[in-house]
Amino acid sequence: MRVSLIVSLAAALAVTPVLAFAGAQPPSKPVAAGFYTGKWYEIARTPNSGQRNCEAPTTEFTAGGADSFSVRQVCRRDSATGKAKTFNTKGRIVAGSENAKFSMNFLGGMKKQEYWVLDRADDESWAIMATPGGNFVWLLSRKPVMAEAAKEAALARVKALGYDKLVFPQQPEA
Repeated sequence: MRVSLIVSLAAALAVTPVLAFAGAQPPSKPVAAGFYTGKWYEIARTPNSGQRNCEAPTTEFTAGGADSFSVRQVCRRDSATGKAKTFNTKGRIVAGSENAKFSMNFLGGMKKQEYWVLDRADDESWAIMATPGGNFVWLLSRKPVMAEAAKEAALARVKALGYDKLVFPQQPEA
């Protein structure tokens, strides 16, 4: 019995890293450098503690050089018109990723997080971004309200990538 338990535990631990990475899909399309300019509106995301009670979230990229940019994220508390909380940081495109991977620094550069653009509309009107580990995903749009057909197609893609549990933050009307 004890040997069986040890073998089962060892097998579970050996498989765990594979399962943890199974949700992360590599980016499917190259991204133009101009992708990292302008405002994006968050349409859907996986629930996460950092965005609890966050409504009308936006991310604005401003080019800062050949492979870098500034990021301004705004979250409104409890409603699309609630008090704004703003976060500013810097980002950098990951070399060799066809601009489809980038990293951002947090806490004055003490923490670095990589993000992947898993998919996007051909006209870059929407994008699916995620963390490489497959834990978190965001559906972003260039407009606060997506056309219904585009939203359905993008959400179908999010689900096909393995993300089922989503929340839909409020956005102001277009």
